[in-house]
Amino acid sequence: MRVFHELTRRSGIHGAPHPVRRSPYDKAALVAKHVSGVATRNPFFGRYDALVVPHPRKPSGVEIYTDELRTALGSSALILDSGINGTPLPGSKNLDFFTSAAGAVHKRQLDDRGIATALQKLTGVSVPVGALLAREVPKHLRLRALYRALLRRHRIKTIYVVVAYFHQHIVGAARDLGIRVVELQHGAISPFHLGYSYPGRPVVADQPDELWCFGSYWTNVADLPADMKTAVVGAPFLPTARPKEPHRVVFLSQGTIGAELLHVAESVAKEHPGLEVLYRLHPSERASDYTIPAGVQLSTDGSTLDLLASATYQVGVSTTALFEGMALGCRTAVANLPGHEYLEPAIAQGHALLMTRPSQLTSAPLCTDPATYYAPTNLDSLLGTPPHFAG
Repeated sequence: MRVFHELTRRSGIHGAPHPVRRSPYDKAALVAKHVSGVATRNPFFGRYDALVVPHPRKPSGVEIYTDELRTALGSSALILDSGINGTPLPGSKNLDFFTSAAGAVHKRQLDDRGIATALQKLTGVSVPVGALLAREVPKHLRLRALYRALLRRHRIKTIYVVVAYFHQHIVGAARDLGIRVVELQHGAISPFHLGYSYPGRPVVADQPDELWCFGSYWTNVADLPADMKTAVVGAPFLPTARPKEPHRVVFLSQGTIGAELLHVAESVAKEHPGLEVLYRLHPSERASDYTIPAGVQLSTDGSTLDLLASATYQVGVSTTALFEGMALGCRTAVANLPGHEYLEPAIAQGHALLMTRPSQLTSAPLCTDPATYYAPTNLDSLLGTPPHFAG
């Protein structure tokens, strides 16, 4: 995944997906928080049956993907929530000091066995694969050993993790000890997503046993690793339906294509002067990243889901919010920009429109089967009795 992000960034196809920006003061404060956390957030204390690793993003202080799960598990679950790229949940523990320290000492370069040369020959782009290996492999091995000790200490029976492909040291430690790992879906899955798509379903090291999905669409849209099972957990975090603002269109930005999408928003505003065109920033973006043109309003306050619940139209490229908007009754247009392939199955089903001209926006369709993407919540049955899994 890191090689892919470097490849698309250096080629100019995409920008950074989730840029992290820290001033020298921010870095010093983070080090101080790491040191104090060794005593105040040490996860080795206590005793737990389950481990939950939430998503770092928490709109309005709520981590929506594991909120219901954490409530159901109660005090039996150790909540391991990093504060490196976000604010940890109250009462959670972390190993941030060791996470940062694990990658601090390494060689500058490892032999990449010709991968960088072959990749450059194939794509015309140079990616420092040897430097990435030199940093990431030792870090993985050190953290894997640390998490083995943590899991043994608590005799953890099940691990629930969001974004497992960025926590492979935890999944790997569980693999070493024979512990069940469940990943909770956090975003769009497609054949183009390197975290989930393995054509032909080969055996892949350090993968979860199960993937709990928002709806049935996600269980077979990509070839998952061999032996990974799927189940539908639903989406309790979606707000209830509400009256629509008939002239409101929400553009859903992403760091990878934000500048290009803003040009599309400007074109739509000129083509449809009677529409209220809102440009909604991704949580990783800042208002200072953009100069907002006439006819477009920047949207940063409140919940994106609540905003979509009020909108009649939505426009984006590959963000998960497009699927959420479908479930919330938005007419969906997909901008013809790099990444629109993520929405090809929905477009083929007639649930969205590939928009090549701004005049097409008002022809965007409603999704006729939103439960395919976001089903009613099913957590109780998954936690209570052995669920029926897909292959």
